[in-house]
Amino acid sequence: MRNDLPRLVFAANHQQLTWHPNQQADTKCMAAQGDIRIGISGWRYKGWRGSFYPEKLPQRAELEYAARHFNAIELNGSFYSLQRPEHFARWYDETPPGFVFSVKGSRYVTHMLRLLRIETALANFFAQGVLRLNEKLGPILWQFPPQVKFDPTRFAAFFSLLPRTHAEAADLARLHDHRLDGRAYLDVAKDRPMRHCVEIRHDSFVSTDFIALLRRHRVGLVVADTVDWPLLMDVTADFVYCRLHGSEQLYASGYEPKAISDWADRVHRWSTGQEVHDGNKACAKDARLRRTRDVYVFFDNDAKVRAPFDAQALTKAVSRLSSLQLAS
Repeated sequence: MRNDLPRLVFAANHQQLTWHPNQQADTKCMAAQGDIRIGISGWRYKGWRGSFYPEKLPQRAELEYAARHFNAIELNGSFYSLQRPEHFARWYDETPPGFVFSVKGSRYVTHMLRLLRIETALANFFAQGVLRLNEKLGPILWQFPPQVKFDPTRFAAFFSLLPRTHAEAADLARLHDHRLDGRAYLDVAKDRPMRHCVEIRHDSFVSTDFIALLRRHRVGLVVADTVDWPLLMDVTADFVYCRLHGSEQLYASGYEPKAISDWADRVHRWSTGQEVHDGNKACAKDARLRRTRDVYVFFDNDAKVRAPFDAQALTKAVSRLSSLQLAS
């Protein structure tokens, strides 16, 4: 399969547009723009073989192949069970410089304990090897089931526990229990900020109090596109995180050109520090004005092999918008 997508989507400090390697950017006529990451949620799907992945591609080469087409991927395995440092090391090595992984938080914290007595569970999560991703570690995604309702006290306590830097994560990880003895990874190659975002699936979160709590703790609200759960576009942090599950049929429906164009416009506006006004919001008050915001978009509509191709289409659409901005 020919790869004609940009190696890395436009970032504000790039002096060269990566989708046209010979064209130099004139920063005088270009508005500042945050880093844009567009990719897929997971990469190992049987149905992708022979469609997105070449038929004879070894399964062990799938991540490396996907990382040539996208600049970010969501790690899903960490949601189901604790991984090992050597797994994170391998994923790091199989992806190019500049690549980013979003890591899905443990369902033991969100679905089973439901944020009660989670200190050890959080320590175990951060001790499993997440920090081995170093500069490739992107936001941590905490997804909550439809049964979890907004509890201001419980969520405030949870947000207060979340580490905001790699060093803080390592300090928390040192509190791991015996299950991580001999296999914990606690090294910090360089201290970096750590981002967190939450995906909610109950209508009780459609609340100005919830948005205020997120903004106070600088936690991102996932823009989750699906007919089954609340779709909110409130900006609550210095980044925006989108999960596109399929707006008509969960995990199955694809995105037609008009929908791709609409999402590209939203991504572009968010990346230049603007708000969007074509979607639902729980709070009438916009977020604090910023010059730029980083944007992450992951397609999770994998059931009918749409995710990788929709992600490619959105990448192209966003690239075109940035090119038009450069020419204006």
